[in-house]
Amino acid sequence: MKVAILAGGLGTRISEESHLKPKPMITIGEQPILWHIMKYYSSFGFHDFVICCGYKGHLIKEYFADYYLYRSDVTFDFSAENHMTIHQNIAEPWRVTLVDTGLNTQTGGRIKRIQRYIGDAPFLLTYGDGLSDVDLNALLKQHRSSGKTVTLTGIQPGGRFGVLALDDTGKTVKGFREKAREDGGWINGGFMVMEPEAFRYLSAEESCILERTPLETLAKEGKLGIYKHSGFWQCMDTQRDRGMLEGLWGNARAPWKVWDG
Repeated sequence: MKVAILAGGLGTRISEESHLKPKPMITIGEQPILWHIMKYYSSFGFHDFVICCGYKGHLIKEYFADYYLYRSDVTFDFSAENHMTIHQNIAEPWRVTLVDTGLNTQTGGRIKRIQRYIGDAPFLLTYGDGLSDVDLNALLKQHRSSGKTVTLTGIQPGGRFGVLALDDTGKTVKGFREKAREDGGWINGGFMVMEPEAFRYLSAEESCILERTPLETLAKEGKLGIYKHSGFWQCMDTQRDRGMLEGLWGNARAPWKVWDG
């Protein structure tokens, strides 16, 4: 199953870093947050990634073009016709497709523009600035048994996000409410599963925002499910957020670090 990652936004709320690089390339420890997200998915056996690039997307492409070299010990022998020897290389089991989805394209438009790389199959989707310890296997199991077109991961971070309105079962999203005071409401934390039918609700236009008409329409039709996650979740919107994630990683207390090495 392929994993699509939205990595094309401007990241204006963390502009101290994002004026130099795309937000998913801002580092936690010595690696971009994008790497942390991919390592997490890969630990569950999902190794095929389609990354929606936009703002400064060439830096993401350069990172992966040189990834093998960066992660290996290397000997350059300039006396032997510039011969290069790779030692102790660390290879990831990844297949990474990088797609230029436009500089100013909104989330829905970006996803629609990668449709040909996804194909006619269910896929996973998340944002390139959020980390969690969500159980991806349980998420996928619930999605498959629910019959929903899209299942998103619901989290409860507090009152600065828009809130999801749920039906009586607590497993179907009926609609959305504007940002509210902290009231225990569930919000969309990313880590979604989508059936190929979801592409019918999207447009390749720059103005198509996934979280607006597409998801709202799916909610009205009863086709949008929620997997409730009460564990760790944190987006990296500000330098304060980054500092908190850095602290967890540096102190070996990162809940998303479930892989060895």
